[in-house]
Amino acid sequence: MRIQISGLYPIELFQRPMEVITDLFFEEKEVSLLPMEHADVLVTMNINEGSSLVVEGILQEVKTGKTFTAHYEREWRTNDEKERLKQIKNAVSHVYLTLFQDYTGLLQHWGILTGVRPVKLLHQKLRSGLTKEEAHRQLREDYLVTDEKIQLMQEIVDRQLAVVPDLYNLSHEVSIYIGIPFCPTKCAYCTFPAYAINGRQGSVDSFLGGLHYEMQEIGRFLKERGINITTIYYGGGTPTSITAEEMDMLYEHMYKSFPNVENVREITVEAGRPDTITPEKLAVLKKWNIDRISINPQSYIQETLKAIGRHHTVEETIEKFHLAREMGMNNINMDLIIGLPGEGVDEFNYTLAETEKLMPESVTVHTLSFKRASEMTKNKEKYKVADRDEISAMMKNAQHWTKKNGYVPYYLYRQKNILGNLENVGYALPGQESIYNIMIMEEQQAIIGLGCGAASKFVHPQTGKITRFANPKEPKVYNENYVHYTNEKLKIMDELFKSPDV
Repeated sequence: MRIQISGLYPIELFQRPMEVITDLFFEEKEVSLLPMEHADVLVTMNINEGSSLVVEGILQEVKTGKTFTAHYEREWRTNDEKERLKQIKNAVSHVYLTLFQDYTGLLQHWGILTGVRPVKLLHQKLRSGLTKEEAHRQLREDYLVTDEKIQLMQEIVDRQLAVVPDLYNLSHEVSIYIGIPFCPTKCAYCTFPAYAINGRQGSVDSFLGGLHYEMQEIGRFLKERGINITTIYYGGGTPTSITAEEMDMLYEHMYKSFPNVENVREITVEAGRPDTITPEKLAVLKKWNIDRISINPQSYIQETLKAIGRHHTVEETIEKFHLAREMGMNNINMDLIIGLPGEGVDEFNYTLAETEKLMPESVTVHTLSFKRASEMTKNKEKYKVADRDEISAMMKNAQHWTKKNGYVPYYLYRQKNILGNLENVGYALPGQESIYNIMIMEEQQAIIGLGCGAASKFVHPQTGKITRFANPKEPKVYNENYVHYTNEKLKIMDELFKSPDV
């Protein structure tokens, strides 16, 4: 599909938003705001910045001459030039999306919201003093979000505030993310820092030395400034890829390095790959009072696991889940993925039925995303996935299944190139929600990333401005430079937390 757009200047302001919205409708496309030869569709935009903002759009299919029109008119919400520019971009996106919904017959339930955190937008609107009705109306009219998605967002906001009543007042604390970059094998859809651990013991030893150093220095800063930790999350990779002895030393170091660990609200360790779980490792987790873990089946279809590069069996997932239960793990999450290669509604329903036999405390339902650097994206022709309607049907089934079994949605995020333009939703039995997942999604406090590939997100306590800082993804680079990266984080933290009173 070749699309030429006229009437939008400066071009650099609109090129990217138009491309992102076009991606929602067409896999193969070329979008140009300059004249192009042999365009399939011509889109003309007219922006009138009078007493109110008016945007008119016309779409013409070149081959047939068929035309579609769309109109947007709103009063200006602000006199601030930057905010007015944002309103113009949203208005243009509104008209552009409407034109292509009419042209293709495809309804985009998230409207023009293409970012990762739509729920954060609703939080902001409600905190600004809008009533629920006013906030919902703005989402519906300005962003074209459907009532179904607005209701889901509101349900999540309500649940988050029930779980973390002081959510808006936690900027004086931080959460910690610790990245362990090793896995038994790399999954086909994965772009996380995850390196096959076999034959890498020297690299693992060096990495753990660097990680211990980071924990010690960051912990010293937090103690000196009187800053407490809300949650700690071990991700990766697969944190249970390292040995039980290495885990034991790591958690002991956590207690020595960080302030008041006994008062941290939640410590999570992803044990996502069942083939890394042993009685010895579960005993270490129990020893250090860590009882929230993930054991991720992704699917209960063995052929699917083989296709995506997961070398455990379905039986092993079930066996390790029961082992964890027997050893006192009382808050277990399971990840499921909609749209895995070769799977349709029947296969996903089977996965839901098998999950129901185990009843983990929380279930995160992911929709497959073709991430740019993943093996699956690089070799897309090898991986046949369900079409848009079937993906939507699977999501509906997940919603019905979770509701039937007493799970409630408590966090949500979206990704680029996500199948069906859908979302990833975390569901939990009431009282078993992950506080870390809420904190990382709603960005109400700084998240300090330690370890290989860990990204820090520093949220200014007064302004809410976010500064991002990432550790290197390659273990070799991390191992050679962890002192430098630790010092850079400490400089940012020194600016962020000027005194113990902040």
